[in-house]
Amino acid sequence: MQISVPRMPVYIRKCRVDIPGPQENGQGADDEYESYMRDPDQLRDQLPQPFRMIDKVLSRLIDSAWDTISERENIKIAEQSKRNIPVVELSDHLKLPVRTNCLTCSEDGRYIFMGHSQGLSVSSSPSLICVSAWLEDRVEITSLHIACLGEMTYLLGALDDMGVARLFAFQAESIHLIKVINETEDFNQRNVCSNFELSKRGDFGSASMSCHGAHWLEVYRFPKESWLKELEMLPVALQKQLPPGTGDIKLSPIVMLMKIKPPKTQSGSTLKSPLEVLQKTDDGTVIGSGQNHLISSCQWDDQEAIFKSMYRKYLITNPSKTKDTEEKTSHCTSHFLLPGGLFPVHGGTKPLSGLPVAVCMWWTGSHNLLQYFLCKAPKDKPDMEHKPDVLWPNAQEIFCSTVSSCTNYIALGLDTELVTVWDRYSGLPLPILSVSADSAFSRMLFVDYRHVSSEETLHCQGQTQCKIHLLVTCKSGACHILTTGSGMESHATQLTERPADPRTLPTVTESVPFLLGLVCFMHNNGTISLQDVIRKTTVCFISLPATHLLATPWSPIFTLDSVHQTLFIRGDQQPSENGCTEGKDSSLFACHFHQLAIVEAYRMDIRDHLKVQRRERFTDLENGCNLYFQQRVQSLDERNKAMTHTWNQLQQHACLPSTYSNAL
Repeated sequence: MQISVPRMPVYIRKCRVDIPGPQENGQGADDEYESYMRDPDQLRDQLPQPFRMIDKVLSRLIDSAWDTISERENIKIAEQSKRNIPVVELSDHLKLPVRTNCLTCSEDGRYIFMGHSQGLSVSSSPSLICVSAWLEDRVEITSLHIACLGEMTYLLGALDDMGVARLFAFQAESIHLIKVINETEDFNQRNVCSNFELSKRGDFGSASMSCHGAHWLEVYRFPKESWLKELEMLPVALQKQLPPGTGDIKLSPIVMLMKIKPPKTQSGSTLKSPLEVLQKTDDGTVIGSGQNHLISSCQWDDQEAIFKSMYRKYLITNPSKTKDTEEKTSHCTSHFLLPGGLFPVHGGTKPLSGLPVAVCMWWTGSHNLLQYFLCKAPKDKPDMEHKPDVLWPNAQEIFCSTVSSCTNYIALGLDTELVTVWDRYSGLPLPILSVSADSAFSRMLFVDYRHVSSEETLHCQGQTQCKIHLLVTCKSGACHILTTGSGMESHATQLTERPADPRTLPTVTESVPFLLGLVCFMHNNGTISLQDVIRKTTVCFISLPATHLLATPWSPIFTLDSVHQTLFIRGDQQPSENGCTEGKDSSLFACHFHQLAIVEAYRMDIRDHLKVQRRERFTDLENGCNLYFQQRVQSLDERNKAMTHTWNQLQQHACLPSTYSNAL
């Protein structure tokens, strides 16, 4: 007995063809085609096979060709737009040492300092001639910070690839090693330094340290005046005995002011009265730091349970989230702050002009911006816990921060696309801005936009109408320009969108201090441009000679000389047909902005630039109070209008229930 089995239609291909499957890219097939593949006998096709498959192949070819045509058209449009924008070619090249990792220029524009795989080198800025070097085998300098101690005397803070921080002095074209900050005999117990910075005039320094999973920040005070005298008294004969341009000397020791550790998790308190809380503080004036409170453990647990029960559906229940948060509180970002604002005057003495009075910092994963005053005497035990003198809370986690050149404003990039600018004068944030960003913030910087006269400077100190421009860059590459200020409407504008090509991702956004409103952009493909971020225009492109490429475009090596208005940047020779090792032949190129007519409208005279840099807030508390009262008097009408509007809104809301009940 034979059993007949219904035969399904089978389509056999004669040869294999690269044909996209029905599920390619998640949207490669329509619903009809999917149903057809499940049961061909239940659906009548618009086209029979194999013509349907041929139609799809042709459509795929047409779409691919159209995408290629569109991409070429976009490239042509971009090239035509570039042709209308001037292109400035770099010149004045100097051959650099092997693997030059960092460049920095002195504030007076006399010297360029270079860190490379063999130590340090110093070149004259105008002539680009090497004048001194500190060479050491197996010491590769990766980071440099320069401070001007006095006339022709400089302090160098260097960090190598092994996490060793060193302090140098450069005087009379000689480099002297002062101290190795984290020197130890036992290599396994060595503290690893991840960041080493100096204050602008070399009075203080900070180092981020870690060892066996523990992290902390060390703040040092340098005996600047003693060092200047000791360097001047160095015998000439001793200098001649030292190797050319180098030498290790013994100067007055540095002082560790404080050792700041990550904040502890808040827990219940055993204090029973407000008097005990005040007695726990240093001098009874620091309130609101969160370290001393009257909340018991039982109250803390009850409040947390109530909160979780009310907002259970909004909370993240991923256990790995808590672990990541605990691990993230290991790195800190710090900034030195100049006199001004709510800084207290201790002992009736005013702080010196240009001398930092505090260091502000925040830990990754934290919401709080902490400030520690530098005028306090160091404690006998450096490991003692140091409590913040000022705490500024924020609504979300801090991602990035920046400080204005006069340190009057502190900008913070927060989670959930929020940006806040703290005003040190009032101790309050300016209007908080919400940015429509497609990713988290990566960096931000203040942009100087216009000249400020002496009268306007005093006006800005009173905080009446001081406009602030802030450039914010996201991890996706999108850039936003924010405009805010006290007593004015704040707004955020998108400067550039997220680049479609990852090669055009901006890796550097650096404000040019001597060109008002201009920012230097460096991209991952080696493109360098100068943009007016306020007017959203590209002023010019900066290109290296055809024989060289931008070195390490993901982390370009460059520096700006504000005195000579020059950009110095490292370029590597183009690889040959056989291929060559990156950085084998590196050169230093220069762009002299004072010779360019296209930036004439943006140029700031060096004297005006120094005035803006030295512009500071009042250091006298009485003058500060007077200016504050003047501001309150000037804003009286606006505050009365706002108060009247608020009361009118309250009255309208109060009448809503009765109106609704009468309607029923």
